Amino acid sequence: MTQPDHAHLARRIMEHCVQLAARPRRDAILHAIAEHDNGWAEEDAAPTVNPKTGNVVDFVSAPLSVRHGVWPRAVARLVADPWAAALVAQHALTVYDRFRSAAEWRPFFAEMEAARHAMLRASGMPLDDLVADYPFVRLGDLISLAFCTGSTDEQRFGEWTVQCSGTRVVVTPDAFGGAKIPIEIAAREIRNQPFRSVAELRDALRAANTTTLRGEVAGTWI
Repeated sequence: MTQPDHAHLARRIMEHCVQLAARPRRDAILHAIAEHDNGWAEEDAAPTVNPKTGNVVDFVSAPLSVRHGVWPRAVARLVADPWAAALVAQHALTVYDRFRSAAEWRPFFAEMEAARHAMLRASGMPLDDLVADYPFVRLGDLISLAFCTGSTDEQRFGEWTVQCSGTRVVVTPDAFGGAKIPIEIAAREIRNQPFRSVAELRDALRAANTTTLRGEVAGTWI
């Protein structure tokens, strides 16, 4: 499955978020959620293989040049909606914050902070408002990622805990007013094996069957 598809699923989930319904900038927040991974479209369209391991290169294992490059591209594609663009810049700064002290990441953080500042200036609104709106972007991202990756690891952000069990993702405390939200995403299915070359991987993807993964999101209270 692609990163943009994962992001679109995140938006569909967060459309049901009760707390988000009352936010004055709800539409821009949902736009940011849906488009936060649009910079990965080019990478997903041309998948590659780690030459040392034969494993498919994904959003976690991609080279630094790729990970540094997708986010300025994503922000640039949202300049017509500066609040959404600023939220995506904030997202990039948040998800990679653990690398902030690494020398090779410093230019990336400087670039994304500059992009965030430019988009805030264009929006005419302060950083404090951005920080208040951003958690909805991260929550949608975490819920969708938990489902798409099948990871059972507990993820925490702000007041929320997200955990996947099978095809069910549970959010604590409940963000959805007691609703159980059906979700689905399309994926191409290939063998979990090393590939000898990029060409072999792409041949496998062209021959792959498309499947639909289905599940649900539900909330619980502590």
